[in-house]
Amino acid sequence: MASADWDDDKREAKVSNSKDAMSHLLRYGRRHTKEFLVVVGLVLIYILTQVLQPWLVKIVIDKDLIVKHPHFRSILEIGILYLGVTIIGLFANFTQNRKLQWIGQRIVRDIRNDLFTHIESLSMRFFDTRETGRLITNVSSDTNNVSQFFTSFLLSLIQDGMSVLLIMGAMLLLNWKIALFSFLVIPVIVLISVGFRTKLRDNYRFTRSQFSRLIGYTAENLGGMRITQIFHQEQKQLDRHTELNKRYTSGNINEYKWSVLFNRTFSILGNLAVAMMMWLGGEAVLHRSIQVGVLYAFITYIQQFFNPINSLTQNWNTLQASMISAERIGGVLLTEPEIKDSPEPIALPVQPDTQTVDLRGEVAFNHVSFGYSPEKLILKDIDFRIAPKSFVGFVGETGAGKSTLMGLLTRFYDIQQGSITVDGMDIRDFRQQDLHKVMAIVQQEVNLFSGTVADNIRLFREDISDEAVIEAAKIAGADEFIRAMPGGYESWIRAKGANLSLGQRQLLAFARALTLSPKILILDEATASLDSATEMILQRGLTRIAAGRTTLVIAHRLSTIRQADVIFVMDQGRIVERGNHEALMAKGGYYADLVNKSAPNADELIEGSV
Repeated sequence: MASADWDDDKREAKVSNSKDAMSHLLRYGRRHTKEFLVVVGLVLIYILTQVLQPWLVKIVIDKDLIVKHPHFRSILEIGILYLGVTIIGLFANFTQNRKLQWIGQRIVRDIRNDLFTHIESLSMRFFDTRETGRLITNVSSDTNNVSQFFTSFLLSLIQDGMSVLLIMGAMLLLNWKIALFSFLVIPVIVLISVGFRTKLRDNYRFTRSQFSRLIGYTAENLGGMRITQIFHQEQKQLDRHTELNKRYTSGNINEYKWSVLFNRTFSILGNLAVAMMMWLGGEAVLHRSIQVGVLYAFITYIQQFFNPINSLTQNWNTLQASMISAERIGGVLLTEPEIKDSPEPIALPVQPDTQTVDLRGEVAFNHVSFGYSPEKLILKDIDFRIAPKSFVGFVGETGAGKSTLMGLLTRFYDIQQGSITVDGMDIRDFRQQDLHKVMAIVQQEVNLFSGTVADNIRLFREDISDEAVIEAAKIAGADEFIRAMPGGYESWIRAKGANLSLGQRQLLAFARALTLSPKILILDEATASLDSATEMILQRGLTRIAAGRTTLVIAHRLSTIRQADVIFVMDQGRIVERGNHEALMAKGGYYADLVNKSAPNADELIEGSV
């Protein structure tokens, strides 16, 4: 097994172990304690009927068949009783299984809801270090495995455990000496279980790790199919997929091999026990130490004794799957959000008459330093103030720290040094929910969801009216192309906006941001991927978009921020220049050099966009 395959499991093991996993499982089970008690009662009825059946046959054999004068009436009565016992057992078994499935489905629903809710609360650093495919596996496959703990293994544990105890009691009542001899097999069962446990667990953990990698790789490549085909990488991607699939298949085969070996070992042990009982019991019958019916009952009970043992061993994989999945889910659920609200957050100021947020939109970075790892700072002593309702730009080469700056303002990450304030109030003193109410961000990569155009603009929020959606689309310049679509604002958008052009997706993203009526609007290279015609449409509306709010623009195309009140020029995590376009050009420094390196038609774009 490659060491890399265990990295994620090791990380989760730091916050979750078998004890924690069981605690998580039982926490969800405790919500259905009453239903479980009903199941236990039905299980007890079913087991009693199973244990009673051989005893009834034993009575018939010894008292009514192998006697000089068989009692046919007594045989008929016991036969009817046997039938009644069987019907009761079948009904109890059917009801218990149906009830347990009902419990299991509600448990998996609760786990999925809790897991998804918790994932949504986690900070961006969590998603920076986790594969999407692994999280998909957590929410889908792992929750099903945990459900199987209740619907399969727990039922087996209760039913088979009670069966073993009642069968042992019946054997002791029949003949305690033979029963005690039969029980010598129990230590052997324990030793075999302990011997196989670690191997089965390790194999299952490896298989689950490979499955997560396979799902993650598949999801990633389906999302980037255009790139794969454009660069003719189909064969290389297939080779990598084949390799991952091969490792997953190999892990499955190895897991199945050890599982079969484990189960067959118990089958052989059970058959040996029956053979031994036939030999010893046969001699006892010949010497008239026991009756034939007692021998029959003992043989049946030994078979029944190993049936629950076999059932438990066959459900061992279910237990392993449930425990590993519970550990993986627990690793997520026990992950604390890195960004937490203040214990005593300050409330957003609101206007008494309109109940709208009363913020001016002043933004200040006060000697801020930040690094994704403490030993390597990306931003170094960033210090500036942005006046309310101003339009500012941030420029610099890739890796200068522009997007990181915006990630700190939205508090996707927390700074190591300094402070960031809005209207003089530290953003760490706001609730994150409140902070995000006054900010909106439009990024270069647009995420659209399956749904209508209107749904994607309002993000499925019922509090945003159709009129507000249309107004936002008009300001963003999206209204014209939306109305040209067959269904207008009710036109269906496929996942990720696959049926829209890149420019159309970006215009919808602008409209989406505007529906929030943000006090602070962040454009993170939002026009970098637009064609010239779409950019011209957006540029014409940019003045209206920025009106009445503080607007921060990270610019790839310098034409976007030529009219900015202030332009901050960044290089290697520092602000090296600041000023408006004319002042920076007159200075002839780093900004002027960036302008001179831009496309030959940059001036035409600038003039056309004014």
